[in-house]
Amino acid sequence: MSSATSDTFSSGSGPSKPGAKAYSRADNTPRTTLFRRFFAVVVLIMTMMFVVIYFYSVPLIQKEVYQIELKSARLTLNNTFQLANTMHSNLESYRKQALEAHKERLKAVVDLSEVHLEEAFEEAHRTGVDFEQAKKRIFEGLRNFTYDNGGYIWITDYGTQVLSHPDPFFHNMSIAKPDMGEQTEILRNLVQSAQEEGEGFYQYQWQRLNERVPTGKLSYVKSFPKWGFVIGSGLYLDDIEREVEKRKQGIIEEVTKALEGVTVGKSGYVFVFDKAGNLIIHPSAKLRRAVGFDLKDPVTGLPILENLMNVADTGKEWHYKWDKPSDPENYIYDKVSLARSLDGLGWYICSSVYEDELKQSAELLSERILTIALFSTLIATALALFFIRRITRPINQLASTAEQIRAGDLTATSGVVRNDEIGVLAQTFDTMVQRLHDNIQTLDDEVQSRTQELAQQEERQRLILDALPAQIAYLDKNLKYIFVNQGYAEMFNRSKEEIVGKSSTDILGSEMMASIHHQIDQCLAGKPSVYEYSFTQDQRQVITKRKLIPYLSDKGEVIGVLNLSLDITSEKDAEIKLMEAQRMSAAGQLAGGLAHDFNNLLTVIMGNLLAAKDHFDEVEGLKRYINPAIRASRRGADITGRLLAFSRRQALAPCAVDLRELLEETTELLEGSLPDNINVSSHIVDNPQLVVDPGQLENALVNLALNARDAMPEGGDITFNIQMLTVTTPLNYDDLVPPGRYVEIQINDTGAGFSSEAKTLAYEPFFTTKSVGEGTGLGLSMVYGFIKQSRGFIAINSEPGKGASISLLLPLKLTVEARKNVTGINISTTNSAIEDKATCGIATGGTEDRTATGNRATGELILLVEDDSDVRMVVRDQLTSLGYTVIEACDADEAEQLITTLDSIEGLVSDVNMPGRLDGFGLAELMYQHNPDSQRLIISGNEYEQDSPVSSKKYQILRKPFDKATLERAMAQAKELSGHLKS
Repeated sequence: MSSATSDTFSSGSGPSKPGAKAYSRADNTPRTTLFRRFFAVVVLIMTMMFVVIYFYSVPLIQKEVYQIELKSARLTLNNTFQLANTMHSNLESYRKQALEAHKERLKAVVDLSEVHLEEAFEEAHRTGVDFEQAKKRIFEGLRNFTYDNGGYIWITDYGTQVLSHPDPFFHNMSIAKPDMGEQTEILRNLVQSAQEEGEGFYQYQWQRLNERVPTGKLSYVKSFPKWGFVIGSGLYLDDIEREVEKRKQGIIEEVTKALEGVTVGKSGYVFVFDKAGNLIIHPSAKLRRAVGFDLKDPVTGLPILENLMNVADTGKEWHYKWDKPSDPENYIYDKVSLARSLDGLGWYICSSVYEDELKQSAELLSERILTIALFSTLIATALALFFIRRITRPINQLASTAEQIRAGDLTATSGVVRNDEIGVLAQTFDTMVQRLHDNIQTLDDEVQSRTQELAQQEERQRLILDALPAQIAYLDKNLKYIFVNQGYAEMFNRSKEEIVGKSSTDILGSEMMASIHHQIDQCLAGKPSVYEYSFTQDQRQVITKRKLIPYLSDKGEVIGVLNLSLDITSEKDAEIKLMEAQRMSAAGQLAGGLAHDFNNLLTVIMGNLLAAKDHFDEVEGLKRYINPAIRASRRGADITGRLLAFSRRQALAPCAVDLRELLEETTELLEGSLPDNINVSSHIVDNPQLVVDPGQLENALVNLALNARDAMPEGGDITFNIQMLTVTTPLNYDDLVPPGRYVEIQINDTGAGFSSEAKTLAYEPFFTTKSVGEGTGLGLSMVYGFIKQSRGFIAINSEPGKGASISLLLPLKLTVEARKNVTGINISTTNSAIEDKATCGIATGGTEDRTATGNRATGELILLVEDDSDVRMVVRDQLTSLGYTVIEACDADEAEQLITTLDSIEGLVSDVNMPGRLDGFGLAELMYQHNPDSQRLIISGNEYEQDSPVSSKKYQILRKPFDKATLERAMAQAKELSGHLKS
């Protein structure tokens, strides 16, 4: 290539890179080989396309056009076949319709004969003509009745005697004998079938009248049981075939007329011949008169029609030599024929066409395609030359500019201005270079800004992870720390910098690693692991729940471990407290059940002992044995009372209590009972009015003081503290204390304190740290039950050897509804007896006071209801000794029946729980409804449930065990209560 001129195109001030292409400013004529290569490739492509079109398409087009023409011939043949087949179908339909029409005509003839016979028989009967003569005359008349082409009526009786027949041979003939020929056998069969089936069509061979050659015949035969004979009519089937043949000739004429003017190609045609070789349809009158099987291929000598019959319906064609109308008798021209067979008519429908006529269209089409392809190639080459020059110039300009930009000159531009895609490309290229130049200047600023944003985002994520109430760490597959949050670092009393980069053994220690190695191995194997781990931190047991999650790469390999730990110490403590509460509830239920059964036993024991003492008081030495037994039974009653207190089933009588006064009385009582080396003091900050059972509260304080005494054998101090306490956040006593106002009573001592085991089991019944025989283990249990029944809370604060502090927390004020739930009865605020410190309507047994009330019974009838027979016997004896008349019931159903039927019952003494529909409260209510003046006393060894269905205070309650004097007072109080309600 010649060297570049001095006047070169340059759009930038930068130096040109060696080897860069130069352009003339005058016409931008390219000085490179791009144009020639591009043009040569286009010409080569055009030439190859021409050659490919010729060798690929021309033979294919010739072949396909030939097949199209052949398919056209086949289509013409198929259309002709469909036309003939349709006409044949119509012919078959015509045959069926003709047969059905003749059948209907035969039935009509028989029906007409029946009507004629009916009328004739009626006329004979009306005129008095002999029936047999009338029948003979009618049958003679029917012999002369004919229809269609020789059709007639015949009649036989059931005895196979021919009564009427136009043929003299069969008229009045008996066909009963089996040896009279084939035709008589046919008649017998027809008569028998008609008798069995009633009527029907039957086909058989029979000759026409005056003829002796049988032909096919179809008869309709009908039986007439009312007359005892059979009537038949018939037609000859060849009559129908003549009609069909006539119709067939019409079809041939229609097909021939349809094929007139039908051509295949230019001079091809369609012809039809039958299986006998007769040319039925052919455009040549000469060949129609010839026998088709005589037509042979003049070259091979093979019969043409036979070969067409062989290829019929096979999809193949038959090739043979034949002459042309323009060249007769010269059998040198190739001809192609296709054939279809129409079996219904026995026809072969064929098409025939000259092969050169089929190829002529393909050759003409190929010549025209080649001519069009040649002219298209020349025109495309010229257009390619124009467009290549137009396209390569701006591309070379863009290439030159790109070389300058690659050399570092970002101010270079292409200078190409066009209104097409290349112009858009050049403009976009120049704009992109300009933007690239501008973006490079600002890239550093953006990178620095993004770096600051990433740093801030990382700081936010770090703050979030540090604020989470969990310990989070990420370790690589070698268990080296990559990341930890603040919670994780604080758990090990280290900074995050001291952990990151260290191995897990350095931080966790070999002992912890050995205990959790199984979970770590499972996580490194790709399976998450969840487990709990406890350890001691700052002298505190910490329980954590940990989850190890494997971190996988894109290939599914474990490349790290994510550790998530949560402190669940509080949850575990709550779970332990729940279990303790459930255990105490179960123990309370067991204690309540034991107290109920034990009270029944004590009632029997105490009642019998007191009765024995009264009846045998004069027996010398008896008191020596009975009195200790009575004291033991009273001691047992006290124990059951404590059990009831623990189980929260004791009857409480809450009322407004002056705590200062109650504490002073309790302190005074204790000072006289405790040893001199124990000092008792009290400190009252506030003196609120507290609604509580004063007797039970005093009993609880005394029990706690006596426990403190036993813990200080060498002496010490007992201090009572009372203050108001407002709870705003839940406190942790034996249970969570909800917000509210409370009174806190603390009992502090300087004794030996509680061990950890004693603090856990302190509230359980019969648990004691004293020696055998020194305590029942029910004191603190009774206090616990009383506090819980009063909706309060209790807590023990103690360390071994440092004394103990027991805090009682009672709600400051109870509503009436709450007090009802506490006491187990419906409390009326207007009843002053409820607010008193007395038993609030509940008589307590077990006292030794036998002072009589002076209100002895005078034979009132009392109903005693008790399911325990021994208890019932003791109470019955006590009631009778008090002057009552007693009737008994062992269950509630029996007692209900007695109350509703006996109006003379004046009182009721009933246990609370027993078999039957009602309990003691229900019986008392039923007794009140029947007799409001009656005495109603409820006795219970288990007090009564907190959810007892007490609707109003209409009866007295007596707790088991009790003696006769206590029973007498309770009955008197019940009578007084009854009178009070009446007034």
